[in-house]
Amino acid sequence: MKDFVELQIISAVRELLTVKVNEIIEKWDVFFPLVEIGSYKGGAAVNAVYLLSSCERSEKERIINIDCYSLTVNFSVPETADSELYCYAYGNAFDKALSLDKTLGGVVDCATITSTKYVPPKKVNCGQEWEVVISLRITVEGMKI
Repeated sequence: MKDFVELQIISAVRELLTVKVNEIIEKWDVFFPLVEIGSYKGGAAVNAVYLLSSCERSEKERIINIDCYSLTVNFSVPETADSELYCYAYGNAFDKALSLDKTLGGVVDCATITSTKYVPPKKVNCGQEWEVVISLRITVEGMKI
C-alpha cells in the first residue's frame, strides 16, 4: 500500500532538511551547525520543525483537480553573537536546496517559497531563540498515489 500524499510530502521535506540542506551547509568555508529534526538541544545542531496543512484552492484548481498544501518550516537558532548570520544562512541553504529540486523528488508538481521571515528574540540577551520561518505553497495535480 502506498502512503498518502501528505506522508510522502513530509518524508520528502524531512530528507530535504536533513540531507540536502546539510550538504549545502557542509560545503561552506565557515562552520554552521547542521540541521536536525526533533528536540535536540545544544550548539552542534539547529532544530527544524515543519507543519503541513491543506491550502484553499481556487475555482480553477478545483476544476482541474489540483491539491494545494501550505508548509511552514521553522528553524530555531539559539541566541549567540552569530545568531542573525546563522538565520540568514539557513534561509539561504533551504532556498538553494529547494531550487535544486522543486518537485521534492517527484512527490509534488511544484513547491514554491512564498515568504521567509527572520524573527529576533523579543528581548535581547535573555536566552530566547532566533527563528527563521519559511512558508511554502505546494501543488499536486490529480492523484500521485
